[in-house]
Amino acid sequence: MPKLLPKVHSPADLHALSDEQLADLTQEIRNELVRVLTTRSAHFASNLGVVELCLALHLTYDFSKDRLIWDTGHQIYPHKLITGRFEQFQTIRTKGGLMGFPNPAESIYDLFCTGHAGASVSTISGLKAGDDLLGQGDRKAVAVIGDGALPCGMVFEAFNNIHGMNQNVLVVLNDNQMGICPRTGGLAKHLDQYRMTDFYQGGKKAINDILKSIPVIGEPARASLEGFRDAAKKYLKGGGLFEEMGFRYFGPVDGHDLKGLRKILKDLKHQKGPVLLHIFTNKGHGVPQAAEDPVTFHSPGIFEDVGEGNTNIKVKKGGGKTYTDVMADTIYRALKADPKACVLTAAMCQGNKLEKVRSDLPKQFFDTGICESHAVAFAAGMAKTGAKPIVNIYSTFLQRSFDNIFQEVCLQNLPVVFTLDRAGVVGPDGPTHHGCFDIPYMRLFPNMTCLAPADELDVEPMLQWALAQPGPVSIRYPRANAEILPRPTDAPQPIERGKAEVLLEGEDGCFVAFGGIASACVAAAKNLREDGLNFGVISARFVKPLDTATINAAIENLPLVVTVEEGTCEGGFGSAVLEAANAAGLDTRNVLRLAYPDKFIEHGERNQLLADMGLDPAGLTAAVRKRVAADAESGSLSGAGLR
Repeated sequence: MPKLLPKVHSPADLHALSDEQLADLTQEIRNELVRVLTTRSAHFASNLGVVELCLALHLTYDFSKDRLIWDTGHQIYPHKLITGRFEQFQTIRTKGGLMGFPNPAESIYDLFCTGHAGASVSTISGLKAGDDLLGQGDRKAVAVIGDGALPCGMVFEAFNNIHGMNQNVLVVLNDNQMGICPRTGGLAKHLDQYRMTDFYQGGKKAINDILKSIPVIGEPARASLEGFRDAAKKYLKGGGLFEEMGFRYFGPVDGHDLKGLRKILKDLKHQKGPVLLHIFTNKGHGVPQAAEDPVTFHSPGIFEDVGEGNTNIKVKKGGGKTYTDVMADTIYRALKADPKACVLTAAMCQGNKLEKVRSDLPKQFFDTGICESHAVAFAAGMAKTGAKPIVNIYSTFLQRSFDNIFQEVCLQNLPVVFTLDRAGVVGPDGPTHHGCFDIPYMRLFPNMTCLAPADELDVEPMLQWALAQPGPVSIRYPRANAEILPRPTDAPQPIERGKAEVLLEGEDGCFVAFGGIASACVAAAKNLREDGLNFGVISARFVKPLDTATINAAIENLPLVVTVEEGTCEGGFGSAVLEAANAAGLDTRNVLRLAYPDKFIEHGERNQLLADMGLDPAGLTAAVRKRVAADAESGSLSGAGLR
């Protein structure tokens, strides 16, 4: 058990610790990070890498008053441990427990719920501007951003404006040569040059020593020598990029040297104007296996064994095949079969299980880094040439490219295929990562076609169909184990544009399911048959264009039609059904929509969250029973059955 952590109730308690005790505290924090992984999956390597930085920041600033934003937020665990949440730490990423990202509802030390990369510099600039406007200019402002997030376009927009306002802002660039996957691109290569710092550091010291030894008389001479120093600094790769953008550059420095970090942060605390501190850290620092393989240990499975001193960690093997696995394998086969096809991801190669594509078909694989807007516009350019790009990005992250989907893809009617992983609730990552909104935001664009597989057998035919289309297509799929549903025939019906598939027939009502939630509908239909209710199940397959013939016929002829989807009710699949029925002049009082509520859904296990929202088999069964009982009481039951 830790000795020091239980005594740290707020960052103020850190000041009572000696240097030796602070060193012990860093190890205790790392031990707690390991311990939590013995009970659940969580972000790991990124948190190991910022332990010293976290302590140094809280020892230098008072963030009960000053401002701190952690970009992306998955490295927030050490911060939580020293800001009064140690006793709750074992609840992290569990339903009702601590969130795995910053959460203002938990602590005054968390200012924003940050789960998407690249926004920290903008928000810290806004906080500083607001404080200055309200007469609280003594509040310091610090943003911590990783090198993986640095290429995000809005980071440079924020840099530009901070320079223009000459704000007193400190940006800490946490450079660990990683995003979630190894970083890519020209900026990454530029930062890599900073690591060749022996000559730079020695040269900088020599220049400063020379300047100190020269007696300076008059400001013109001083300005000339300082100009020489700055020019030499840029020549020696010491932050020229950032200084050209108006930031005073300091570094690079060792991000695991707690004493050195405290010293430089103390020196920088009262600097005027924009300042960038460049630190080098190692993702996974302090746990050898995580440091050697930070990609695997970014968010590993549960630890079976950790060995003495956190060595020889064994990770439990994962469960069954997921929809991500199925789509990745399908994409691989599609690219092997057609050299014109390619796949793009935004720093999520491992998350999207595209490693085999990257290794075997490197010319058909493109990783843009955490730059979703660029990825979509890039794909549009490729499509214009006759290539067949597949944009494989999580639903929640694709939201960042909304305007590019509109302007560069749909307005041009270009054949870009969007494969949206993690559509629906994703479990412990919580509201920043749930894919709740892609059905409304994709179906509203002219020229877009939107599909979702009901099971594993739908995935490959849907992708093949999509790649053959002349315009944009979206395919969403959940973060869940892949299933194979029973059908009236041995094989699924072929994919036809705007055509649904009837999985079960029934004259007392039917579920109309969009996507993998169809399996819960089939289970609920079986439950209802035990009640004597013969309920059918339609897999819609398409939300745009909708199979109005099949679905409107169900609304006309059945006592109850229940639309079911994994997404927000507002503007979602059920809304599309009501729109189509209204256009056909149908009475829709027998349509019940079941979807996500109009609120941000907290973190918890996926099955728990679906059950809470009534979208598991038991919840669907209960909703139908309740509605049938109410209709029977009012005498409104009618219908001729699903034909």
